[in-house]
Amino acid sequence: MKIDDVRKNAFSMPLTSPIYPPGPYRFINREYLIITYRTDPEALRAVVPEPLTIDEPLVKFEFIRMPDSTGFGDYTESGQVIPVKLGGVAGGYSHSMYLNDDAPIAGGREIWGFPKKLASPSLAVDKDVLVGTLDYGAIRVATATMGYKHRTLDTAPVLAGMLAPNYLLKIIPHVDGTARICELVQYELQGVTVKGAWSGPAALELFQHALAPVAGLPVLEVVSSVHILADLTLGLGRVVHDYLAD
Repeated sequence: MKIDDVRKNAFSMPLTSPIYPPGPYRFINREYLIITYRTDPEALRAVVPEPLTIDEPLVKFEFIRMPDSTGFGDYTESGQVIPVKLGGVAGGYSHSMYLNDDAPIAGGREIWGFPKKLASPSLAVDKDVLVGTLDYGAIRVATATMGYKHRTLDTAPVLAGMLAPNYLLKIIPHVDGTARICELVQYELQGVTVKGAWSGPAALELFQHALAPVAGLPVLEVVSSVHILADLTLGLGRVVHDYLAD
């Protein structure tokens, strides 16, 4: 293989059998359960990197079913997104993500810097309740429940929230173990169609775990909940802050 061939084909590893295809990545019937809760402000400030700022000590715990996603297939993920601002513009910072499929773990980490780890999240309807669970190995670390479609929501504000900017801390080490890339990345969702949005009574429990420390941002009060069904494209990112720049 010639040097030019390596350059042309080097978008993912392994070189001769990439773990994911080139984008764009389209998601059909993506289903969310998002519970917004109030947490300890000191714990929150300790994990949000500058230059991002926070106004209120809020966290969004998300469970997401993705039955039809370009290149990544059928999988589920869960994690915590923190409402933040950058330059006065509101968005969300992805603090933790846990999912059950190798390809989106690799693609999410390598391209954007999503903080993805392998785990076993689920989102399903149990009679009259929408239930999200997150297991790390054999240990349960999160359980969320919401009354199934108790109230239909106006989709316009839901769409506006989904179109807000999102932020990630992308870290890729050098071969000597030091940081080669340490960047704040911004991305947006594109081509979003909200097919439905609902709310209902909700509850969230988080459990202590050494390697899945979601309970490090404890639940003090559940503020709101939303169940969303949407189609969307995951937009590519851009660097908004380089932590290694002089």
